[in-house]
Amino acid sequence: MSVKCAALVLLVAISMFGIAVGNKNWSTTAGNWNFTNNNYWGYWHNNATKGPNTFIVGGSEKWRFGYNYTEWAIKNGPFYLNDKLVFKYDPPNGTTFPHSVYLLPNFWSFQNCDLRRAKKIGEVTSGAGKGFEFVLKRWQPYFFACGERNGIHCKTGLMKFAVWPLIRWTTTNI
Repeated sequence: MSVKCAALVLLVAISMFGIAVGNKNWSTTAGNWNFTNNNYWGYWHNNATKGPNTFIVGGSEKWRFGYNYTEWAIKNGPFYLNDKLVFKYDPPNGTTFPHSVYLLPNFWSFQNCDLRRAKKIGEVTSGAGKGFEFVLKRWQPYFFACGERNGIHCKTGLMKFAVWPLIRWTTTNI
């Protein structure tokens, strides 16, 4: 791995860690660093649970053109290992454009919406009804994008986002 690639991976990891820590509710009462919810390193986020969470990608907006999924991921993160992402979108018909879901291999492909080495994980009909689930099984960055219209939905429609699931720590209150 080149030095530039290693530096980029490190930068992404530090950024995602910073976002996770930024979501924690800190207090410096009496000069001591304590969590205001009295948990000690047990959870990184107010919505963290002991088990996997399920997230509908985009919430009530689902998977559609023109919605900012990077912003959605930041607001709903951090994500943890074994959390489930549910992609819901309308199958193509006379009034909607088709959508799909691709897993991009790296940050550069994500940044440029380059689908040449991407893996299609959701067909245009996969998002109908209850949608389909993708489980975050590994501690690695995941880069998602819509691949329709040769990447236009990704490039101009904001249909892309990245997550790097954290390890879920379970502790008791101290």
